[in-house]
Amino acid sequence: MMTDLADLAREALKQVYDPEAGVNIVDMGLIYDIAEENGGVRVVMTLTSEGCPAASQILVAVEEAIANLPGSPTPDVRITFDPPWTPEMITADGRALLRW
Repeated sequence: MMTDLADLAREALKQVYDPEAGVNIVDMGLIYDIAEENGGVRVVMTLTSEGCPAASQILVAVEEAIANLPGSPTPDVRITFDPPWTPEMITADGRALLRW
């Protein structure tokens, strides 16, 4: 079974944690889209708030996670607040980690 770069990226992003919540950004529901594009990986994501104090830390970690994938793809990380993040976006695994 072959795994595509977007799947590898999603798995890699499970190692990037929201430092305030202690849950990875995939299970926090912060990742809206991942796509292989022009030899790179485009990630469309959000943050828990527009004033997120960990924004730059999370962004650098996402870029590093993508750049460290096989073939060293170029990361293209785009932050959006449309739609805005809500706690309902947290996955079942994330809820279990948060004990919700």
